[in-house]
Amino acid sequence: MTDHNNFDFEAFKQAAIKGLYEGKPLTGEDGLFAPLLKHFLESALEGEMDNHLLQSRVSEQNRRNGKTTKRVKSSAGLLDLQTPRDRTGSYQPQLVPKRQVVLTPQLEQKVLSLYSVGNSYADISQHLLEMYGYTLSDSELTAITDKVIPAMREWQNRPLESLYTLVWLDGIYYKVRQEGKVVTRVLYSVIGLSLSGKKQVLGIYTAESESAKFWLSVLSDLKQRGVEDLLITCVDGLKGFDTAINSVFPAATVQLCIVHQLRNSFRFVPDKLLKDFAKDLKGVYQAPDREQGMENLLLVQEKWGHSYPKAVQPWLEKWELLSPFFEYPAAIRKVMYTTNTVEGYHRQLRKVTKTKGAFSSDVALQKLVYLTIQNLQVKWETTTYNWKEVINQFSIIFEERIKPHRFD
Repeated sequence: MTDHNNFDFEAFKQAAIKGLYEGKPLTGEDGLFAPLLKHFLESALEGEMDNHLLQSRVSEQNRRNGKTTKRVKSSAGLLDLQTPRDRTGSYQPQLVPKRQVVLTPQLEQKVLSLYSVGNSYADISQHLLEMYGYTLSDSELTAITDKVIPAMREWQNRPLESLYTLVWLDGIYYKVRQEGKVVTRVLYSVIGLSLSGKKQVLGIYTAESESAKFWLSVLSDLKQRGVEDLLITCVDGLKGFDTAINSVFPAATVQLCIVHQLRNSFRFVPDKLLKDFAKDLKGVYQAPDREQGMENLLLVQEKWGHSYPKAVQPWLEKWELLSPFFEYPAAIRKVMYTTNTVEGYHRQLRKVTKTKGAFSSDVALQKLVYLTIQNLQVKWETTTYNWKEVINQFSIIFEERIKPHRFD
């Protein structure tokens, strides 16, 4: 028979009443409720052990084998719990699992919530000190935030829809510590627009630098997870990107981002001339059709090409990849010729990650980005603006390619 019922409630009551008169807190570090909570928890663990022995005795000769002390954080402060052990080591505590150092699920949820909006471990500790009267060490906070890793892995490998009307692909740079040095890493972002008009982050990937070769592995991953077709992809001007996309999704239209190209060109033109130059370029990408766009580009070349070749030449060299949007109606053009969607997503990530100097690892970076995406997904539940008109046009232009796929 165990002694977990031998708790002196009378002595506890007297001590608690005395403590109240002395102004001691009920909860928090050294709170008056700590002994009672400790008793309840230890009684529950002993009850678990009794039940475990009863169930395992049929198949094996198992019995108690002393106790271990485990320190946990709770709403009543720090507690040293006496956890029973069994001879075979088959008992797994349910109430306070082996590696759990914090008792309340609400507290863990609070930590994850603070972490997901960009608070550092120091910020979170300070917050917990103010709210609950104790702090958690960096390693304890890591243990809590690491709980999202299995969910993150599952999310990263989840099956995707068979077709996306539009996919934006871009990279964003971060600093990560590696073997004592701070190195630059690229976080690859892939955002898809589904047939129901909703945006989804399809995956997060990290690599040392942005390259067409790595994008190839990203696109292959999308295919393995069930994507059969991409109608249109909107990308930055990375060399070889179009070849990488078409080797995995041969029918996809590759559109270079006009906004990226404009920014690159503006870097080579003096500020005082920028307004005029931008106005002339507008005549190129806002032309009614591809032929008129090309004519207007030749006029830009004539006027500006000699003085600022680096601002104009890329438009001519990349015209095949910059001009596909002309083939589509205005509603689709508006969605496809800019990576605004992915840039808006990157702004959200920066908001959350700007407090970080360098991440401790790729996983630490991915963990925070994953939590940010979960927060963003709520906002993204709304359908894309003007979607009915856009999807009607997609359905006419890509009728044969859309037909085999589920359409809500």
